Amino acid sequence: MNDAFQKDCLDILAAKVERGEISRRRFTQLAAMMLAGAPLALRAGGARAADQQLVLVNWGGDALKAYDQAYGQSFLKATGITVKEDGTGPTEGAITAQFKSGKPTWDLVDADPFSAISLGKQGMIEPIDYAIVDKSKMRPGFNWDYAASTYFFSYVIAYDAKKFGANPPTGMADFFDVKKYPGKRSMYKWGAGMWEAALLADGVAPEKLYPLDLKRAHDKIAAFKENVVSYWGGGAESQQVMLSGDASMAIIWSTRASLLDKDSGGQVKFIWDQGLISPGALAVIKNNPGGKEAAMKFIASTSDPQKQLIIFDALGQGPANPATDALIPAEKKKYNPVDPANMKRQVALDMPWYADNYGPALDGYTKIISA
Repeated sequence: MNDAFQKDCLDILAAKVERGEISRRRFTQLAAMMLAGAPLALRAGGARAADQQLVLVNWGGDALKAYDQAYGQSFLKATGITVKEDGTGPTEGAITAQFKSGKPTWDLVDADPFSAISLGKQGMIEPIDYAIVDKSKMRPGFNWDYAASTYFFSYVIAYDAKKFGANPPTGMADFFDVKKYPGKRSMYKWGAGMWEAALLADGVAPEKLYPLDLKRAHDKIAAFKENVVSYWGGGAESQQVMLSGDASMAIIWSTRASLLDKDSGGQVKFIWDQGLISPGALAVIKNNPGGKEAAMKFIASTSDPQKQLIIFDALGQGPANPATDALIPAEKKKYNPVDPANMKRQVALDMPWYADNYGPALDGYTKIISA
């Protein structure tokens, strides 16, 4: 999970506490579960792997002091292995430094799949052992050599329903059409999904998106730049730009779009059409001190549908295990990015392409939006 999205999920939980929707005890449990199911969270850098222990590194947030009921206790009971969470943040640089030290203190990392793919090709990440991790509990196409999917979110179009309720947008072409849909726009600061949005708007068929034509995408974004009021970097920011009316449309995370739909009193709605599905995943550092087999068993344990259902209810993250879909009540299915009815209207980001191209692509994008 990327840094910004991870912190945003914690923000959503904190807001629910403030509104009295969940207790602080429940916040602790849900936040621990959201952070890939580790039972005990420590301050950044505070965890070390040892016998009968795994260290899972995620993107941090407030220190959590309760054992996670759904993942941690059940895994400890089944295996005798405690999983501790380290909030340092598993950037590619940090994972590289762990591996190259020769004595890594990390076991599992909550990594973007494309980061795991890239580092795996360099010999720093263990191949996922699919004799232990059950592929049948994952959606087809979302099990990579070096990463196993654990949740999903999407980049979707949120729109001002007071302006466009009678004629809502139907895809990315409408997002880029300020004549048909007047008003300012907001886009994601860190590029992911924005290249695909631009190309879809420019007429590229979904099945022909990859490899992305970055020049064509950047030309489209540069020509559209005067219509963009802000480039958001966090979920709260993306919500505010819509609630304030500063933008009539924004491409935002589905987790925040769901909150806007629920909380705005009908002011802001969203569509799944041409949404861009982004997976989160777990990976294992090569030569991890807790052992490859134990780490793979933990990844396998996170596929339980009941546990993934709790994450969906708390944060709107789509479950990695398709068996969870049937457990989601009918009235909530519209908020699940990977519900079959929603998924078929979207396009999945190509993780191998991102593994090979994200750095240079982001450099080009940043130059355009910063100019």
